[in-house]
Amino acid sequence: MTNIISWAAVGLILVASAGLLISRDWRWSMSLLAVQYVAVAWLVAQHWLLGMASVKLVTGWMATAALGMTRLGISTQESELESVLPRGRWFRIFLAGIVALLTAASAPRIEAVIPGLGLQVIAGGLILAGMGMLHLGITSEILRVIIGLLTLLSGFEILYAGVESSILVAALLAVVNLGLALAGSYLMAAKASSEETA
Repeated sequence: MTNIISWAAVGLILVASAGLLISRDWRWSMSLLAVQYVAVAWLVAQHWLLGMASVKLVTGWMATAALGMTRLGISTQESELESVLPRGRWFRIFLAGIVALLTAASAPRIEAVIPGLGLQVIAGGLILAGMGMLHLGITSEILRVIIGLLTLLSGFEILYAGVESSILVAALLAVVNLGLALAGSYLMAAKASSEETA
């Protein structure tokens, strides 16, 4: 049963992270980020105690709330996503499919090299890391960059949870997540106030 729920969490991660890549509405992005943290907490709980994994969930939701409340307070219209690559929705879906295929191909090999992590944990971590890097590669908007960094960091945390289960590491990762969210909130507010004064 735990195996099935873990694969469902990997599927949820794939859907949420691909939705974050495709979505242009910040409200949907905040909702998908919150759902993504539920699946991340489940996969982290495969190697950490439930209390430590719930810290990951609460921290993720706090980071999402900080970004969402800051974005809600900004009265200017959200600008179109600035992209280096083509901005089409189908192109982003294609990129997400490539990440999923690369994950499916490399996860069994990584599990053979590092036994004990679990195929679901490896797949979830690789999907998040790949989607986070894609996010960072196709946008320069502050909110989207922070979402990409949080997604990339979540992928790292899933993989690192299987290697290290220290309470101090969990606390430091929580501080990094909150720090990223607060830095993003500050940068969004500073940009909005500079645009209002200009």
